[in-house]
Amino acid sequence: MRIARIPLNAMNQRILIVDDEPNVRLAYRVTLEAEGIGIEQANGAGQALDKLSKSPFDLAILDLRMPEMDGLSLLEEMRKRGHATPTVMITAYGDVPSAVRAMKLGAIDFLEKPLTPEALRTVTSEIFGRHRPGVVARHAEEDDFGSHFSEAKRLINLQSFGSAWTHLARALELSPGSAEALNLAGVLFEMQGDYGRAAKLYGKAIESMPGYIPAQKNMRRLVDLHELGSSKEAFHLGN
Repeated sequence: MRIARIPLNAMNQRILIVDDEPNVRLAYRVTLEAEGIGIEQANGAGQALDKLSKSPFDLAILDLRMPEMDGLSLLEEMRKRGHATPTVMITAYGDVPSAVRAMKLGAIDFLEKPLTPEALRTVTSEIFGRHRPGVVARHAEEDDFGSHFSEAKRLINLQSFGSAWTHLARALELSPGSAEALNLAGVLFEMQGDYGRAAKLYGKAIESMPGYIPAQKNMRRLVDLHELGSSKEAFHLGN
């Protein structure tokens, strides 16, 4: 199940890009402004927090590795100050421990370097679609798998883990063998430190769809963490 991509230029949304490298900010800005999106830039946490205090944004794109205050610390500070802005974290290979902490703060959307324009457009579209007021209202009314799955992702963004599980459980009632829902449920419980339940759910996802790569990679990460104490395998939420 893939969330329908909504044309970005139909959304009239604003994005805050935070990265200490001017060329990276420029590349992201050019990609998204071409889609009709309003862009603000910040070269670090100080500028970002200042801009967030002055006006709301529909999305923040944070680079994980920045000097002085990295993207994770910035996200923590944003949440402390009450900014619930949906967030994409740009990560490098091997940033798994930081990704786990970021997910607990509601950043369930990650893009790995090197980042392609198409990947940036796709994840931006999916996040906007997930959080648009009209879409949220529709999901609250409709009792179908796609609505419950998308609403679960939105609630994880907002750190409403209990409500997210309610929607995932209903999604699984409607489609008991969904590898995507089983895998996302595994991620949800892993975020909360319930590794045993997470492993069972990843296992069920693999049993349901033996070739489902996200669940395979998530299971591999849990095995690495158990046997080696660390892993270079990132979280994989599926589509």
